[in-house]
Amino acid sequence: MNLMSPDGGLLFWMTVIFAIVFFILAKFGFPVITGTVERRTKRIDDALKAARKAEESLAGLAREQEQMAERARAEQARILQDAAAERDRLIAAAQQQAAEEAMKIMAEAKARIREEKEAALRDVRREVVRISLAVAEEVLRKELASEKEQEDFAGKMFDEASKLHS
Repeated sequence: MNLMSPDGGLLFWMTVIFAIVFFILAKFGFPVITGTVERRTKRIDDALKAARKAEESLAGLAREQEQMAERARAEQARILQDAAAERDRLIAAAQQQAAEEAMKIMAEAKARIREEKEAALRDVRREVVRISLAVAEEVLRKELASEKEQEDFAGKMFDEASKLHS
């Protein structure tokens, strides 16, 4: 038996055995193998589809995250603008209130100065009147030192008073 040049019987039995093995494999083995390969191919395709969906979902989430970040930045800018406007309004109100308070204090100070000035003028007038009366009294005492001068002066005053009432 030489394997390099086999005889006809050996070839026949090898062909028959090959046909039987091939038939068994074709009937039972190949469908299992092809089914397994098809199932594996389907799982790989499903996994690829799921990966694409996940990738699209991640891209959508990234877009949504960017939109949310943009909305947050816009909201932050709006809040900052509102805060700046409120700050400016409060400063303006405080300045207005300070100006009104200053005007009120100035008006009160002017009124107080005017009152004190009038009081000082009244005091000066009283003092002038008092001094004038003291001087007049002294002058009259010197002028009316005698009884005759006093009677003449009293008569003169009586005549003047009579003329005023007539």
